[in-house]
Amino acid sequence: MRKNLMTLILLTGIVCVGAPALGQSAIEGRVDRLEREMRAVQRKVFPGGNGQYFPPDITPADPKVQAPGVPATSAISDLTARVSAVESQLTALTGQSEQHQYKLQQLEEAFNAYKRTTDARLKALEDSAASTTAPLAATPATPATPAPGTAGGATPRVGAPLARPAAATPTPTPKPATAAPSSAAKPAPVDPERAARIAAIEKPATADPADDLYVYGFRLWQAKLYPEAEAPLKQVVAKYPTHRRASWAQNLLGRSYLDQGKPSLASHAFYDNYKNFPEGERAPDSLFYLAAALKRLGKTSADVCKVYDELLDVYGNRISATMRADVAQNRAAEKCK
Repeated sequence: MRKNLMTLILLTGIVCVGAPALGQSAIEGRVDRLEREMRAVQRKVFPGGNGQYFPPDITPADPKVQAPGVPATSAISDLTARVSAVESQLTALTGQSEQHQYKLQQLEEAFNAYKRTTDARLKALEDSAASTTAPLAATPATPATPAPGTAGGATPRVGAPLARPAAATPTPTPKPATAAPSSAAKPAPVDPERAARIAAIEKPATADPADDLYVYGFRLWQAKLYPEAEAPLKQVVAKYPTHRRASWAQNLLGRSYLDQGKPSLASHAFYDNYKNFPEGERAPDSLFYLAAALKRLGKTSADVCKVYDELLDVYGNRISATMRADVAQNRAAEKCK
């Protein structure tokens, strides 16, 4: 009984001693929690504080300083970026080149269309001016004295370059016996009305001087100022023989002679155009009008037919349907075989 009492007393003492220890441990845990919360509040209220109240729980890591000369990326990454930049620039340049090429193509198409339209208008004006006069092939023949040593003049050859037409020998005009020789030749007086007509013709001024001269000569010819039209037309042939307008100018020069009633000079101009510019745009027209000039010179139908044969043999696939019909009509009138 006594032994049990002693055991109970000892247990009671142990409990009494352990109870304060347990309570102290719980208080310390609560205090630690409050301190942590206070530090959290401190970090919110005093961001970047100097730590004079409580030291922070977590401090930022020290930034790593990159050593000088060390690349940010590897060599392969750097080369890849540079190649990508070059590819993008090349793509941009390719796009610009394609745009410029497209614009250049548009300009070429517009210029070709303008050239075709201009040529068609000029040819239509020439044809309309020719239609106001009598048909050339139907003009009554004017006999001319053949050159000495020739029988009826030169004869064109089919399939070979035509021979140059022989010039007609002009009939000398007797001078009056009472005419006194003049001491000095006086220039012919200029007709004020004609001078005004010449001044009214506009001279084109573009970047193509050969075309400007031809257009100016054409305008003079269209205004029936034939002698004045000869000078610019001859300049085109003399100064710009490789220009496409040289064939046009030489042909129009023959037309001007023909309109002035000078078939001999016209035949030479047409022949020169065919001989010197066989690939010219107006070479077929010159052969067509050469036949008309020969008929005015009084050449035989055989000579005229040979010129038409030459025209069809050399340029049969290049002449227009209108010219082909005119050639057929004139050949029928001349009874060509």
